[in-house]
Amino acid sequence: MKRIHLFEFEDFEWFPNWIRECMTLYISALHRSVDTASSILPLVQRGLAAGRTNHVIDLCSGAGGPMIEVVKRLNFLTTQADTRLTLTDLFPNSHSAESIEKGAKNWATYLQRPIDASNVPSDLNGMRTMICSLHHMKPELAKSIFMDAASKKEPFLAFELSDNSPPIWLWWVAIPVGFLLTLFLTPRVRPIRFTQLFFTYIIPIIPIFIAWDGAVSNVRTYTKQDVEEILSQFESIDYDWEVGTTKNPKLPGSMSYVLGLPRHFERLA
Repeated sequence: MKRIHLFEFEDFEWFPNWIRECMTLYISALHRSVDTASSILPLVQRGLAAGRTNHVIDLCSGAGGPMIEVVKRLNFLTTQADTRLTLTDLFPNSHSAESIEKGAKNWATYLQRPIDASNVPSDLNGMRTMICSLHHMKPELAKSIFMDAASKKEPFLAFELSDNSPPIWLWWVAIPVGFLLTLFLTPRVRPIRFTQLFFTYIIPIIPIFIAWDGAVSNVRTYTKQDVEEILSQFESIDYDWEVGTTKNPKLPGSMSYVLGLPRHFERLA
């Protein structure tokens, strides 16, 4: 595989949760700034149609990411006006949950119990999404996540902001760029707290962590060949996988995705 599984600070259990929450809030602001939702929307529409469902189960949600905007557009700008969103995470962001549910009213909830993306509970039926989180998983865990979705005939989408096609050395340029971008985008964080501002502009530990984790995320991203290698290790019955890339005019390079679509699917009552 081309990807290299270097460490990211936010993956460590010892990493302070308040810093992790500040980082995920920043990532949500980044998604809004580059309008990631526009790239994800048509892929989600395909998944919902194939799964004959109106429920999106977002895995590894962090502070919510772009799926809130995606489902909002489904509900208000398309004919799929009854789409529901359930946000989940192995480390739920309690500070974001209340504001998300208040803003979304009755169409979005954030579960406060830990959810394992490789073994989603049977009471969570619907299209599964993983936005900029698949790269956190080692190949065996990624395989388990794919297998769990396929075996339960649930549509699935993993979406990444990079496709890992440039030379690996080039990704390290992202460290100074990521640091400076954090300083520029932090005022767009919502909700923004004193700790976010203080540890960005006075003691800049948050930009340092974001710059490192952002660069490593690129190196960790699965290439098309990497994903196909994993998918070849198990059989998906009545289930199709699509591995591809898409463009965002606000970002250099391409973004990558893995889309799983059930075939001849009938949901049991």
